[in-house]
Parts: sequence; C-alpha cells; structure tokens
Amino acid sequence: MTTTPWTLTIDCARPGELARFWALALGYVEKPPPAGFANWEEWLERHGVPEEEWDDGAYLADPDGRGPSISFLKVPEDKVVKNRVHLDLRVSGGRETPWEVRWPLVTAAVARLTAAGARVVGEHDLDGRPDHVVLADPEGNEFCVL
Repeated sequence: MTTTPWTLTIDCARPGELARFWALALGYVEKPPPAGFANWEEWLERHGVPEEEWDDGAYLADPDGRGPSISFLKVPEDKVVKNRVHLDLRVSGGRETPWEVRWPLVTAAVARLTAAGARVVGEHDLDGRPDHVVLADPEGNEFCVL
C-alpha cells in the first residue's frame, strides 16, 4: 500500500502575510509556479484570475521536498474557537534531549516567532519545569513549540 499525497490547508484572512510567517517558522519557501510559467502572476494572468483575487491564496513548499506543501486560502469568516488540529514545532529534539539543552532552544524559537508576529498563549510544565509553549500565529491559529 502506498501513502496518499496530502497538503495542509489553512483558512485565513491574509494568505500572503500568513504564508510569510509560516515560511519563517518552518523554513519553507514559496512554492514554485507550475512548469512553463516564470512566476505565479504569469500563471494567474494565463488562467484569467482577476488581479484583485491574486492574494486569495498563497502556497509554501519544503525546500528539501520531504514535508507536505501548505496552502493558505482566503475565507470571509474569522477564526472563533480553538483549533482541533495544530502543529508541534519540535525545535529542541524532544523530551529525550536533556532539559538544560532543550529549554534554551524552545525559548529562542519562541522569541524569534513572537518577533515575527506570534503571541504566547501559555506555557506548560512537566515535573515542575517548563516543557513547551503554546503560541498563536498572526491570525490566532494555535501551535506548540517544544
């Protein structure tokens, strides 16, 4: 049995802005335009997409080709409740890494992401020490840094 290719899609109000945040957070890059097109604008023009709709979507890719692509699609409604699915950014090597090594990596990533527009939602402890931090991206989507 083979795996099914998949893409993570995030509904949002400002696709380009949110894509730039997640590119920084994940080390992703803008997805290249389809073969035969020099850039996305050329593709959009060829397919008759009105210019006022050009920021209705943004697309990221893992530069190493290992992770899934990510789509950001413009929707009219705001986010109103907690995510049922979220990303865990494993910046520290996980709990098998000694806390003294792991925690500075977590706090450095949190500082970098809050400087880019995320906000801290909460910090969670394990065995009396900080373990991971819950953040929200610029549109309020929760994710964890551990």
